[in-house]
Order: sequence, then structure tokens, then C-alpha cells
Amino acid sequence: MPSVSPRVGLFVTCLVDLMRPSVGFAAIKLLENAGCRVEVPETQTCCGQPASNSGDRKDTRDIARGVIEAFHGFDYVVVPSGSCAGMIHEHYPALFADEPDTHARAKALAAKTHELVSFLVDVMEVDRVHAAYDGTVTYHDSCSGLRELKVKAQPRKLLATVEGLSFKELPSAEICCGFGGTFCVKYPDISERMAADKADDVTATGADTLLAGDMGCLMNMAGKLQRQGSNVRVRHVAEILAGMTDSAPIGEPETR
Repeated sequence: MPSVSPRVGLFVTCLVDLMRPSVGFAAIKLLENAGCRVEVPETQTCCGQPASNSGDRKDTRDIARGVIEAFHGFDYVVVPSGSCAGMIHEHYPALFADEPDTHARAKALAAKTHELVSFLVDVMEVDRVHAAYDGTVTYHDSCSGLRELKVKAQPRKLLATVEGLSFKELPSAEICCGFGGTFCVKYPDISERMAADKADDVTATGADTLLAGDMGCLMNMAGKLQRQGSNVRVRHVAEILAGMTDSAPIGEPETR
């Protein structure tokens, strides 16, 4: 664990900002509880992944320049999304292979960028959380978090310390849910079948709550589960770990 309180820049992500701000607040609570000084740069934008997935290299580079500038000077950059964290950590340096100065800045940003739960466990050495949840949960491993950032054991380690929570492993946890960024737009029929298979597997576990670390996956699976008439609740793992479950589950209307 760092000997002094690290200065952390929170990369909120588009979907958290627009669709699920409670995840951002949960991330801040978890980071502050771990001893971090958290700031949220107002100039941050999209990470550029949609443009990159669509082959728009020029706009991707322009967006990445803005992110590099917005998060300059922080000890770490933490993202409540394996997908967006993977974009910055794995792909930013390659965008600027022909620009030595920007390439160096992109590499420096990539090296200090982490997915939220892996940062808590691997960097801040958090081994337990003080939260409670009365329910049985299962967990979906997002493709980018799992394959690009090796996020697998970390969320399970912390979930095991949540009071009252029971965990049931999802047999297809490592199989894509069908969202895949722009994949669901380009190949809707394939995406729909993948989401249906995933929803069936979630229901078969008997869990009452589905968790994951990526809003894209969560919104995709929540939508499919609802269309199937399922009562399974869907939440971002940060909300459970932070003990912040007052908001309605993802995909369900807020009650007033």
C-alpha cells in the first residue's frame, strides 16, 4: 500500500455519468475509504472507444489527447469500467506510435490507469469492505476487464467480505454477454442470442442479483432479463461493495 495518500483522478465513464451516477459516488466512497484523495476532472470526456471500434482513428486520437491532458499530474487514474480502463491502459500508447512526445505521455497515463476493484485490491491492498447485502449474487466478468486487465479474483475477494451476501458462481462468467461496445449495433442478431444465453445462465444460478464491473454489460443484461420477465436485480459491483444500494437496480425506474 502506498505510504502516503495517493492523488487519484476518477475517470467516470460516459455511461456512469449519463445513466448511473450512483456508481461514480460509490467509487469515490470506496477510494476514500482506502485512503485516497479523489478528484474528478471536469474536462474529462469519453475515452474514445466507440470511435476506435468504428475505425475513426482521427477522432480517437483527438479524444485521447484530451484525456491525457485532463489526467496529467495524478498519481493514479481509476475507472469503474474494465472496458474504458482497458482502452486507456492497452490502446492509448499505440495511437501515438508516430508521435514520440505524445506516445511517452500516453504510456505514462496507461501505466497508472487501473480498473476500480483491481486498484483497491492490487494497489491499495484492500482485503475487506464494511458493507452488507441481504441477497444471493452472481458475477459476470466483462471481456475487457478479464482479458486485457486480468480482473477476475479481485471482485470475488471483496464480495466474500460483504456481510449477509451469498455468492453463486456463474458457469458462463467469462463468456461475452453480447454487448461488446459497438458489436451489438453491428451484429444485433448475434448479440441478441448471446444476451439470451447469458440471461438463461444467470437465471439458472438461482441468484437474485447479477453483478459486473461494466455499465455496458450491465445495461445489456438487465434489458434482456427484463424482457424475459426475470426478477433478477442488476447492479454494478461498486454499489454493493460501498453499501450504496438505495437506488433502484439498473434498468428499473426510480421510485419517488
